[in-house]
Amino acid sequence: MSEACRAGDGDACRAGSAQRCVSVAALALLLATPAGAQRQVFSARTLAVRVDVLVTDGARPVPGLQAGDFELRDNGVRQRVEVIDANEVPIQAILALDTSESIKGQRHPALIAAGEALIDGLKAADRAGLVTFSHAITSKIPPTTDLRAVRAALQDLTPSGRTSIMDGVYVALTSTLDQSSRSLVVLCTDGADTTSWLEPSEVLEASHRANAVVYAVTASDGRRSSALKQLVDGTGGQMLQAKSSADLRPAFQRILSEFRNRYVLAYTPEGVDAGGFHRLEIAVPGRRVTVRARTGYMGVEPSRQP
Repeated sequence: MSEACRAGDGDACRAGSAQRCVSVAALALLLATPAGAQRQVFSARTLAVRVDVLVTDGARPVPGLQAGDFELRDNGVRQRVEVIDANEVPIQAILALDTSESIKGQRHPALIAAGEALIDGLKAADRAGLVTFSHAITSKIPPTTDLRAVRAALQDLTPSGRTSIMDGVYVALTSTLDQSSRSLVVLCTDGADTTSWLEPSEVLEASHRANAVVYAVTASDGRRSSALKQLVDGTGGQMLQAKSSADLRPAFQRILSEFRNRYVLAYTPEGVDAGGFHRLEIAVPGRRVTVRARTGYMGVEPSRQP
């Protein structure tokens, strides 16, 4: 819940009340989903855990690695992994865009152009979706292969209200339920979270139940958000700083390019319990490289699997 509402600031809580009530009701429904059902949706299947892994040498992706080059530990137990051809797995890209009052001016058309640039980089089999957030959260376009619909929705972005970053990224994560795709959430904001209903810990837990990589493009002050950084790091993504509106388009293009250069590791967990949180450790022994991947996932008890 927002700090203003906790403090009993009636004016702040009533701002944009009609739209906000709709948003809060939708979020409440998502949170009210029975725990067992939610875990069936937001979890890596214990029979086929898949992890997107970025390996870089400085700023350059490292190509040509094989399964034997990786060391992956699930709750401390080394696993036998396979490398899946990333080109064979469609991308599902969810744009989560800040449409609060602060994007008025040059940032508004620059944000639309950046979203269009990412859409232009997708392939025919890929899907895209659009979530917008201000004081209200709107899932404008569910994931679809109709990329023209997403482009059209981008043209309708209307700046207004305050900023609910955590609520926005949570709704974006709920769009990444299809685990046959590689899910990418691109969040863009130019400010601090002022009106989110959800606590950062709730959104972080949701990210553990999703198989999505979250990238954040922020203004300089946005980089100071420890909650957002924890979320991005926990999913294996990165934070990019956009010092000006002109930086948005290349930032979105870089994210998609980097995502395409990731490795996709798959394995069947052995020697570990099925349920609970599984901490992942991934390395490339003998190489001076940087490895970025999600820090863990929520496992499903066998009785809860469909």
